[in-house]
Amino acid sequence: MLAHAGIEDAKASVRLLTSAACRMSAASLITNEEAEIGDKAAQQLTGYIARRLRHEPVSRILGSRSFWKGEFQISSDVLDPRSDTETLIETVLQHFASRRSDPLNILDIGTGSGIILCSLLQEFSAATGLGIDISAGACVVARKNVVGLGLAGRAAIANIGWSDLPSAPAWDLIVSNPPYIPTVSLDCLEPEVRQWDPSLALDGGPDGLDAYRALGPVIRDRLNGEGLGVLEIGHDQGETVPSIMGQCGLQHIETVLDLGGRARVVVVKK
Repeated sequence: MLAHAGIEDAKASVRLLTSAACRMSAASLITNEEAEIGDKAAQQLTGYIARRLRHEPVSRILGSRSFWKGEFQISSDVLDPRSDTETLIETVLQHFASRRSDPLNILDIGTGSGIILCSLLQEFSAATGLGIDISAGACVVARKNVVGLGLAGRAAIANIGWSDLPSAPAWDLIVSNPPYIPTVSLDCLEPEVRQWDPSLALDGGPDGLDAYRALGPVIRDRLNGEGLGVLEIGHDQGETVPSIMGQCGLQHIETVLDLGGRARVVVVKK
């Protein structure tokens, strides 16, 4: 049914949704293929399948997404995290390899569900962080994830924009996965993204670069002398984003490719 509707991951979707409806792990489901599904589970599965037929992602149906080393709550107010964003986490770990136990302070601009900030705090045991987002709904989700992962003592979430940041402190690390899709391209996105991700987190303006133009001065003014800015970018922005950062007085350190060989992360410093 899902395959006929053009759902590319039809088999995987059915497996995951059946597992959730039956409250069984995927492994248990495989080893108990002959087990009967109860009426309540069957009814719930029917509802799940109907939602997936509308191209609603499995993670949104179930309300959570696995990312890095955690399970994160998501909602209609936040992006459904993609594995490509893990490239940002890996990049930070490489650049701060010798500082894993240092009391770093981390700023996550446009934190969404908090996946980047929380994942980094899991890796840097003495670090503290602030996630900011102009979406009040996103901040609610991020706070739930901070608490759920046991990070409430080291992370704060604020419903503010980057222009509302206080002048102090200077940050060791500023990270962001800003909106970077050109407005004209939004209608061309796959339905799982176009219909279900919030446009606020996707729309990067006419050329997809509006957020970077605004972020450049913020990173320049808020980083400490040895700090780094680490930004996710679109696959075709590997030259334009470093150029924008350079115009803002930042030095381009490197552009990192994701597992698909596409430009995904830009690293800058003062």
